[in-house]
Amino acid sequence: MGTTKFILAGAAAIAMLASTAFADDMTGMVTRIDRLNNTISIQQTQKGTVGGSAGGAGALQQYKSKDAAMLDAVHAGDRVTYSATDNNGTGTLTKLQKQ
Repeated sequence: MGTTKFILAGAAAIAMLASTAFADDMTGMVTRIDRLNNTISIQQTQKGTVGGSAGGAGALQQYKSKDAAMLDAVHAGDRVTYSATDNNGTGTLTKLQKQ
């Protein structure tokens, strides 16, 4: 019984962390913009010190823009700061700012 509670508590903590991961401002580099479909692909960069890792880029994410005008200010190769929310498994940009 104690192990089950521990596993369920751990799963709940991971679910909470995953849902709030999109809430913070993230940084990355724009790799692709599809203005016809209002989507943007961003290669997320890692924050802070990465310890013994070889460094490198983070995950490539594709987001839907809630406003087409957000995409007008950026181009592929630009470094950006952004925020996104998760709507039914689809990432939606809420903020996009060129660095």
